[in-house]
Amino acid sequence: MAVTKAKKAEQLLVLEAHLKTATSVAFTSNTKVTVLEISALKKDLRAENAIYLTAKKTLIRIAFKTVYGVDVDLATLPGQVGLVISKGDALTPFSVANKYATEWKKEQKMTFVAGYMEGRLMDATETAKLATLPSREVLLAKLLGSMMSPLSGLARFFDAAGKDLTAKSLTKVGDLIGSGAAPAPVVAEVAVEAPAAVAVSEVPGEATPVVAEVAVEAPAA
Repeated sequence: MAVTKAKKAEQLLVLEAHLKTATSVAFTSNTKVTVLEISALKKDLRAENAIYLTAKKTLIRIAFKTVYGVDVDLATLPGQVGLVISKGDALTPFSVANKYATEWKKEQKMTFVAGYMEGRLMDATETAKLATLPSREVLLAKLLGSMMSPLSGLARFFDAAGKDLTAKSLTKVGDLIGSGAAPAPVVAEVAVEAPAAVAVSEVPGEATPVVAEVAVEAPAA
């Protein structure tokens, strides 16, 4: 059924309004996708603050030119063109759409054909590559895990040290070193005796020299 001029104008206004609040856009070429499949895709995208819609290629081209000043040529693309429009995280909705594209790969029901992000138009290869990246939540979880790993190792060390202290009836972690096989370093003790008393010699005006006696004890066992 032909779309009236008024209906096209309405669809154009809706499309432009979505693009003005978008953080990223992925273009998909669709063939033989059922209504139920598209409904499931839309539901998952809504959970990620994104939408999926289809429109005439001429309307998409006009809307992009109006909002972004970018000329998008979609005339040569086969099938119906859909738009994954992200309103929050720029990449997560791409990943959601890619999950469905992967499931439908054998029938080639949906493929990425272009994308737009951060003021730049992307080709099909770059868009598809971005769609395979982990979501923001997954990346943050991996980052947190790598940051927590050293802390976990330190916690395990103190836990093991605490158990070792209890087992050996010790009170300080430093005592574990003394209870090991390596002995404490041995230091030779040097005892210096007090100087002998000055004795007056038989020669008037002279005194016998004073000598300090140094006794070196044997090293401790």
